[in-house]
Amino acid sequence: MPHCYNERMFVCLFDIDGTLLSSGGAGKAAMAEGMATAFGVPAYADGIPFSGRTDRAIARDLFHHHGVAESADNWRRFVTAYLSHLPDCLNRHNGKVLPGISSLLASLQARGNVAIGLLTGNIRDGARLKLGHYGLYQHFAFGGFGDEHFQRDDVAREALADVQRHLDGNVNLDYVWVIGDTPLDVQCARAIGARVAAVASGWHCLEDLAAAKPDLLLADLSDASPFLDLL
Repeated sequence: MPHCYNERMFVCLFDIDGTLLSSGGAGKAAMAEGMATAFGVPAYADGIPFSGRTDRAIARDLFHHHGVAESADNWRRFVTAYLSHLPDCLNRHNGKVLPGISSLLASLQARGNVAIGLLTGNIRDGARLKLGHYGLYQHFAFGGFGDEHFQRDDVAREALADVQRHLDGNVNLDYVWVIGDTPLDVQCARAIGARVAAVASGWHCLEDLAAAKPDLLLADLSDASPFLDLL
């Protein structure tokens, strides 16, 4: 059912890796092990860029590296294998919820005028497993994911369409925020006309993020009051 709407309804679309949590490399390891299981190739993912990208785009690079044909059937085989390895990799790697995230999500949920969703390069089931492992999944009701898209801008468009459905079409872009840790998060927010808070809690430093010109720049969300004040 759509939420009740008022003209001051804010939407917060969160990235996962580097913004909400650090999996300690579990996602990368699960992808490498998934390739090995699905296609009998070495469990390799080094040299493949991960930051800010979609799982679909990362898998395409892995396929090319290993000489695996990029087909719909091979994508399905990879996803099945990746998801089978992800829970164990999450258990084995030293991940964590990033500073301030739990209290920020609680604060947002306590407000009556904020809808919380995801804008992530993770495939939907991978996002569910990662967030569930760290006890965060229940906070998110909608979002855009990396199951189909190679470009993050397209994930942002999917997320916005899901926001429209969730709020029965009543969305004011002045009140839509993307929260992420990479320049690509800033870029994709601009692609949908949203505002963006960039946090240097992932792979990118404050200087890199400042160059992308977000609306708000923070070292991390351990003190989220500058962001909350904008809502």
